[in-house]
Amino acid sequence: MNLMAETTIEADPTVPVIRLTRDFAATPEQLFRAHTDPRLFAQWVGPNSLTTRIDQWDARTGGSFRFVSSRDGEEHAFHGCFHEIRPDRIVQTFTYEGDPDGVALETLRFEDLGDGRTRLHAQSLVDSFEGRDAWLRSGMEVGVNEGYAKLQELITRDAA
Repeated sequence: MNLMAETTIEADPTVPVIRLTRDFAATPEQLFRAHTDPRLFAQWVGPNSLTTRIDQWDARTGGSFRFVSSRDGEEHAFHGCFHEIRPDRIVQTFTYEGDPDGVALETLRFEDLGDGRTRLHAQSLVDSFEGRDAWLRSGMEVGVNEGYAKLQELITRDAA
């Protein structure tokens, strides 16, 4: 099966938004569960070189989360609030605690393509073009692509 190897990452020229699109050999339900189940989320989020620990997770409308990614004794923590949780859509805030003023509003949408395939649409709205461009310069594409590759492997393995 030919799987999309990379995520499309686009910066909107008119608003400080980053848009991600990636196709998965997975159902919308599988992708939704991987984004809302803390045990699964910790297995795939971020680059291969990091391990993730969930400190707090309440994936429901009005709930919140905090997780810590670590490598070689160095830790990076993230937190946010789930504003809306539906089977086809997640709206949440996302803050890297190393930059507590840089809060992003994220929307994830799961588009059913049929035949067990789903297109994930993710959008992150940040407070400034400078903040958005800093995210893009941070090497986020490595974490996004490696994380989504782990997600695809996790879904494929669990389906087998």
